[in-house]
Amino acid sequence: MPVTPEAARALRRFARAVARRWRLAEHFDEALSVIVTELVTNVVLHSGSPWVSTVISVRGDALTVEVMDGGCWKHRVTRRQEPLDADVPCGRGLRLVDAYATRTMTHRMERGSVVLAEIELHTRPPFVRDPLQAFDPHL
Repeated sequence: MPVTPEAARALRRFARAVARRWRLAEHFDEALSVIVTELVTNVVLHSGSPWVSTVISVRGDALTVEVMDGGCWKHRVTRRQEPLDADVPCGRGLRLVDAYATRTMTHRMERGSVVLAEIELHTRPPFVRDPLQAFDPHL
């Protein structure tokens, strides 16, 4: 879909619809929603891509979310400086994704990227690795 401010909301609705259609437990609905929202928001804010795509599938014992774009990501010149950057309004999205996912991988290409997040299907709630840590500037 086109990269617009509406993209994260629309793809989050798509993820929730997939979870309902596949009759996944509610905690998977929440995990999919957070992961898709954060990854798509990163594309919208940082990639410069004209499009974003989301694929949700089951591979073995894992629910897999892939977010793809055709942008050209800019690398940070300097590392995040904690606690100086502790009060910035954004920048915790990948920590949230890591809190919900059992594995994440990023593949950057010359033009675009794919971020894959997996959630183990046999995991029972609460399986989130403390999402509040995503907001703790000391971690």
